[in-house]
Amino acid sequence: MSNFEYLLSPIDRIKGVGKKTLRSFNKKKIFTIFDLLWHLPVSKIETAEDTEIEDLQIGKNYNLKVKPIKYNFPRIRNLPNKVICEKNGERIDCIFFNSYEGYIRKLLPLNEETIISGKANNFRNKFQFVNPRLVKSNNSVLIDDENKYSLTEGLTLNKYNQIINSVFQNLPDLDEWLPKEISNLFDNVSWKECVIKIHKEEITKVKDTKYFRRLVFDEIFANFLLSSDIRSKIKKIKKKNKTLDTKYQNKIINNLKFKLTDDQISALKNINKDMESKQKMFRLLQGDVGSGKTIVAVISALNAIRAGYQVAIMAPTEILAIQHYKFILENFKDFCSPEILTGKIEYKKRKKILNDLLKNKINILIGTHSLFQEKITYFNLGLIIIDEQHKFGVNQRKKLSDKGGKDCDVLVMSATPIPRTMMMTIYGDMDISLIKTKPKNRQPTKTYSKNETKINEVINFIKAEISKDNQVFWVCPLIKESKKMDHQSTTEKYKYLSKIFKDKVDIIHGAMGKEEKDNVLNKFNDRNIDILVSTTVIEVGIDFPNANVIVIENSNKYGLSQLHQLRGRVGRGNKESTCILMFKTGLSENARKRITILKNSNDGFKIAEEDLKIRGYGDILGFKQSGLKKYNLADPIQHEDLFKVAEKEIKKIEKKNIKIKNFNKLIKLYDKVAVINDTI
Repeated sequence: MSNFEYLLSPIDRIKGVGKKTLRSFNKKKIFTIFDLLWHLPVSKIETAEDTEIEDLQIGKNYNLKVKPIKYNFPRIRNLPNKVICEKNGERIDCIFFNSYEGYIRKLLPLNEETIISGKANNFRNKFQFVNPRLVKSNNSVLIDDENKYSLTEGLTLNKYNQIINSVFQNLPDLDEWLPKEISNLFDNVSWKECVIKIHKEEITKVKDTKYFRRLVFDEIFANFLLSSDIRSKIKKIKKKNKTLDTKYQNKIINNLKFKLTDDQISALKNINKDMESKQKMFRLLQGDVGSGKTIVAVISALNAIRAGYQVAIMAPTEILAIQHYKFILENFKDFCSPEILTGKIEYKKRKKILNDLLKNKINILIGTHSLFQEKITYFNLGLIIIDEQHKFGVNQRKKLSDKGGKDCDVLVMSATPIPRTMMMTIYGDMDISLIKTKPKNRQPTKTYSKNETKINEVINFIKAEISKDNQVFWVCPLIKESKKMDHQSTTEKYKYLSKIFKDKVDIIHGAMGKEEKDNVLNKFNDRNIDILVSTTVIEVGIDFPNANVIVIENSNKYGLSQLHQLRGRVGRGNKESTCILMFKTGLSENARKRITILKNSNDGFKIAEEDLKIRGYGDILGFKQSGLKKYNLADPIQHEDLFKVAEKEIKKIEKKNIKIKNFNKLIKLYDKVAVINDTI
């Protein structure tokens, strides 16, 4: 086994790691020796946000500084142990299942300030962490003059240090992979030297040193190299170039009821150039909510159809797929033959759709992920359009691109603005077209905040808006009342509003069936109802130009970018629009900050930057990015300069056609699922 292979070998290769110890390591997601090296002393606590208990959001992970004030050890078998903790007068319970009393007393000594890590839950209207992880403490469990690590039950600190020291003794001297001018930035310190150094000191003492920063750069650089390799592999795929009809496109544009913005026209030119080339298009169309991405994508689809190809449009939800289908059918039926395919379509109709697709009777198919099942065969698929694709990571996008065949171009859209430092991390494998300007007929949405005690003022405002023939979204977090959380539910709010506005109110939420949702949305679209009470099911893509007011309950419980997405459901027509952020008394500092930012800006890209600063990298943009690379050390805010250096270096490598395989060892270390075909 080579020195390099040692780093990627299973953790139980180390002497002293038996089955029991292996299980303990695996609980902490440590499977290889390399994984172990990134389980650092005190677990990066210096980057943790000092969150207030009242500002916690259910289901999200936090590092929290607390003081344990009381134990509750039930004498009844199988009941969990509890430690009541306090922070600035607020209470949170730490619940432990299958844990010994002595272990908990050592882990969380009373009246000693401790930093714990866990997922926020809520039980009987109180926040709690279940089986939290200790991040940092001053208690005697952490042995003096030893490395200090957060541990899981069954793994003692002495044992852990014995294992990590064994790894240090066998740590290989690897050939330098950084270019000389980059290595000079870190005084030419070696990778091995850096790894040992950051384990011998608490991170708070080494995070600004050349040792730590060199490893941060390695991590960023490896990610960028992987994206660059995928991008270059896609560009090497030779396809049949599409012959586009400019006069035909102009006819479509001239038939529109509005004028395209300069950004939309520029994006179309980029897409057309890609489709006309012999290189496969792999492009992101990125724009703020309401910037007009959909019309650009549809015109591109019609261009591909005119050139003799079929188009598949994949939406993240059935509601959005139906909306795209109706939009194309109502506005462009003279230019194409559209059809919709979702998982709920009955067998007989589905069979006909598949048959028509194979015979080219359908040239544009809209649906959800079901569009790419193995049984679906296209006559001549030439363009895949993926809407709201943030759930797809680099490797998923690569697989999807491969599925379309070598002559198939790929265009993905996202209404979620990404901070500049994150663009290369998330979309480094793609070419990017940005739409920043919004259509001239759209006015900025005015945003106000209101304490829930002022509900009568909001109701009076709604009455005035309805009298002007306007419509309203009213968003609540839950479907039914919950004993765990005090958020106002959709059902209760629906009952409340129905007493005031009678039969002009209806409700929609994710638990409803397709037919129910369709009926409600059609009623709203036909203006048979004035107010639509909803969960965040309307967050993405719902487009009703006559709706120009949105009320968001418990706005302090949402992330900035999610609030911006919700606000984007109004202001899609030419009327002035309003967003009202409702909140409860006693806002935390961060919640107040989020609301203030939203009131002062309609710029999604600026809001995304602020979201990153407030919430940190851990849950960027208010949604779980399944495809987003999770860094161990790098942080887009703290290490912005290193992100820029890495991006500059990647462009230099691409310009000089330097082979990515020269960096294979670096990539393999930092990305286990790297799609690098060359053997190391």
